[in-house]
Amino acid sequence: MKAFSLENKRALVTGSSQGIGAAIADGLADAGALVARHGIQERPAELPADAPYLQEDLLDPGAPARLIAAAGPLDILVCNAGGFFDLPVLEMNRERWERTFQLNVASTFFIAQAFARSCVEAGRAGKIVITSSTNGFQAETDSCAYDASKGALVMLTRSLAVSLAPHGIRVNGIAPGLVATKLTKVTTDHPGRLKGALESIPLGRLGTPDDMAGAALFLASPLASYIVGQTIIVDGGLILR
Repeated sequence: MKAFSLENKRALVTGSSQGIGAAIADGLADAGALVARHGIQERPAELPADAPYLQEDLLDPGAPARLIAAAGPLDILVCNAGGFFDLPVLEMNRERWERTFQLNVASTFFIAQAFARSCVEAGRAGKIVITSSTNGFQAETDSCAYDASKGALVMLTRSLAVSLAPHGIRVNGIAPGLVATKLTKVTTDHPGRLKGALESIPLGRLGTPDDMAGAALFLASPLASYIVGQTIIVDGGLILR
């Protein structure tokens, strides 16, 4: 559909060197957007030669502003970068707790703020998509910091939406369930855990990065022009059980 076209739009996807972020970046590019990708490591060899790539550690407080400046004028921002640093709850420490919130929540807010400032200064509308998780709706054992940070992102999506909608900036989010990526191999490579996970998902399969990309592309497209402050749960029905 033409409504999915992002021709002449510029986008930045944080945490897009692999997994869900990479699939979202590919989806936006397939829809016609010029997409800048981001990661903490050096440029991945498999990236298309003409794909802009920005290397920044979002645990550095100055990184969000540098990323937005380096990416140039943007129409779309996807805040996908994040991490899991939890230990079992009785062993969890303040350093890991603070690292979780610095990366998952604070960097998301400040990169969204930098993006919004650039849009307002240029008199340009914009779209922000924030990746949270089903962990923002449903708790998991020994995942207190991660769960709390993803719950914070669900509310941050709503709060940013209220504040930025008057400036023509739509903010929404996606909440992936169990998705087959390198980060979930501890579950997908363990037959017992995988069996239990599949039994808890009504669709009977794991999600794929492309499943997440479809929802993000929808929210960034004109088809979602009247959707504000929503987080779409993309989990095959996982949290229904």
